[in-house]
Amino acid sequence: MRDLTARKEELTASEKHSGLRRTLSRRHIQMIAIGGAIGTGLFLGSGRTIGYAGPSIIFIYMIIGFFVFFIMRALGEMLLSNLHYKTFADLAKDLIGPWAGYFVNWNYWLACVVAGIADVVAITAYMKFFDEDVPVWLVAVVTSAVLLFFNLQPVKWFGELEFWFAVSKVVTIVALLVVGSIMIVTGFTPAGRSPASLTHLWDAGGMFPMGAAGFVLGFQIAIYAFASVELVGTVAAEAKEPHKTLPKAVNSVVLRVLLFYVGALIVIMSVTPWNQIDPNQSPFITVFSTAGFQAAAAVIGLVVIVSAASSGNSQIYAGVRMLYGLARDGHAPAVFARLSRGRIPVAAAVLTGGLVFLSVPLLYAGDSVLSAFSFVTSVCSVLILFTWSSILVSYLRYRRRHPDRHAASAFKMPLGRVMPWVTFGFFLFMLGAIASNPDTLPALLAAPFWFAFLAVMWTLRRRALARSGRPITGHIPLPDFDPDRAPSSARPSDHRSEDAS
Repeated sequence: MRDLTARKEELTASEKHSGLRRTLSRRHIQMIAIGGAIGTGLFLGSGRTIGYAGPSIIFIYMIIGFFVFFIMRALGEMLLSNLHYKTFADLAKDLIGPWAGYFVNWNYWLACVVAGIADVVAITAYMKFFDEDVPVWLVAVVTSAVLLFFNLQPVKWFGELEFWFAVSKVVTIVALLVVGSIMIVTGFTPAGRSPASLTHLWDAGGMFPMGAAGFVLGFQIAIYAFASVELVGTVAAEAKEPHKTLPKAVNSVVLRVLLFYVGALIVIMSVTPWNQIDPNQSPFITVFSTAGFQAAAAVIGLVVIVSAASSGNSQIYAGVRMLYGLARDGHAPAVFARLSRGRIPVAAAVLTGGLVFLSVPLLYAGDSVLSAFSFVTSVCSVLILFTWSSILVSYLRYRRRHPDRHAASAFKMPLGRVMPWVTFGFFLFMLGAIASNPDTLPALLAAPFWFAFLAVMWTLRRRALARSGRPITGHIPLPDFDPDRAPSSARPSDHRSEDAS
């Protein structure tokens, strides 16, 4: 009974610190985690990645998923070590320094805005399946307005929306796996095409038909597909029973990658040879169109649109929470920290969601909708690598500064001494992959200017706070439990004891 009382007091104190309510249940967190792993990068971007890498895309997603798992485990261990950590930006400012929190917050906020724009652009591309003549500006404006409306609703609405959005994604992929597997087993032969067969994975130039160069190029596009997995760390501030929900959500990353990415792509390229897949169209729609199931293809097209809307909704949600955190720390205008009666940062939502309307001029700036999509996704990929790097640097600092918390954790990152450094090496490889493609190189070249701008703004903001006598960043309380003194049954990191209670 005492454990339950202490648990309620812990969550109440955490909620007061954040100003947000823990109203997201276990099913919400689980499906948000799934939704983060299944995004526009898979439904639309995978067609373009197949064009670059061929069947080796399977290995690309497996390799990226391998490293993402360790990033998520590091994030999960740190968030559970102190429930007053609300996002990975809180980790950065507490474990690295106030400047790091400023950089991570603003960088991720921009990444969310850019990713939201990418999702709106993707929806305009999907709409072409239904009507080639639909004005792209109309689709972009309506979509952006709807996403903004969603993010002005109470967070429980967000949880419900994402739950059902994620369900639609899972149903779509399961349907693809079932239908595609039946086509492969029965040797289904579409009109004018070869029979569906696993041999398509290697009978058109082998598993690496584009050579090492194509394999490397595939990474810089595929990385965007994983750009929302860290969203679980952003919703931690509004999750009920985080010690139960977060570990399960994080641990399922690898399973989701194997099933939703690798499994789906094996089926897609077995039904339609990789060199016959249109990079400008979602390969999920292509499979059902190839099979002659036009009605099913139309349904899948609708689900793919819902998927992109879900991804955009999540990105705006995360961006709003980042801007809210910046304002609470004094790093953004105070108006963005004001909450409505429903505990929604309305001004932060209006700015973040409003910027997604920039998708309209962007659609007319390039040669095609796909070129606009490629540009914004490359920018987002560069920004997300910085975010992931900040998580790992924070983890290294966490282990050094809080060995007691690490020792008491029941959710330790596997190979915690080695994998952060190995992952940093992978990030260097990713930067090289981005630099090797003329289409993505501009995003990498622009990054130093962005961080130089943040450095100047941080210097000015820090001086302004000092002159006004305010702290240069928000305070993060110590954990409510002392791992060295509290009995094991009361440790917040021991989710097994909670299950027992």
